[in-house]
Amino acid sequence: MKNEAGLAFHLHIKPGDVGRYVLLPGDPARSEKIARFFDNPQFVAQNREYVTWTGTLLGEKVSVVSTGIGCPSTAIAVEELIEAGADTLIRVGSSGSMQPYVHTGDVVVVTAAIRDEGTTAHYLPMEFPAVANIEVVNALSTGAEKLGLKFHTGICQSKDSFYGEVERPRMPMAQHLADRWNAWIAGGSVCSEMEAAALFIISAIHRKRAGGAMLVINESDLAEADEADTAKHMAEFDADRVIKVAIEGLKQLITADRK
Repeated sequence: MKNEAGLAFHLHIKPGDVGRYVLLPGDPARSEKIARFFDNPQFVAQNREYVTWTGTLLGEKVSVVSTGIGCPSTAIAVEELIEAGADTLIRVGSSGSMQPYVHTGDVVVVTAAIRDEGTTAHYLPMEFPAVANIEVVNALSTGAEKLGLKFHTGICQSKDSFYGEVERPRMPMAQHLADRWNAWIAGGSVCSEMEAAALFIISAIHRKRAGGAMLVINESDLAEADEADTAKHMAEFDADRVIKVAIEGLKQLITADRK
């Protein structure tokens, strides 16, 4: 879908504005921050929550586009990026821990997403799994290893309601939400976020590669910490960690794709 200027209706981009490799933060303010890790970063467009920058890595055109919060806005970004020529899309964001061994500052390389949201039901039946591309998973894992960072691989929960999680007891459906949350934990889900399911499902339909790297915050770490430990934990919650993992992962993919 195009606007009157012939640009993607929401992202305001056209083919050639972005590379085949695209990083997807949620926060628009992170687009420029991530772009600074590229060679020759150039601002491309901004409309609503979507901020686009393009540069190069290893001589290959790469881009970063913010998606805003949640699967609906992420779905729009992914659809319009694929139409503009992107074929490898990597979510770069933050998440909440769902396991006691996943601590603040750890990185999760996402292997699949629980479709605990409504957007992807408009694409495929809920029985269809939202799975990351194995090449992207392996590249991000190698990137984290090269950087010497503590990381985990596993399933994330993609939800629609932030406050339905963090302020669950006041919700009319509190017990239902708690039962589902406990089921995801029992099944081994490692972190909770709000965008990956849409990215994985839409990329699968279009036969494109997708993955995700998430920086984790563990509320238990903070609840049990004194002031000094809290400061230490928050210092570890540094977005540069997960950005660097994504950048290293992209380099791995670019190198492999050239063989």
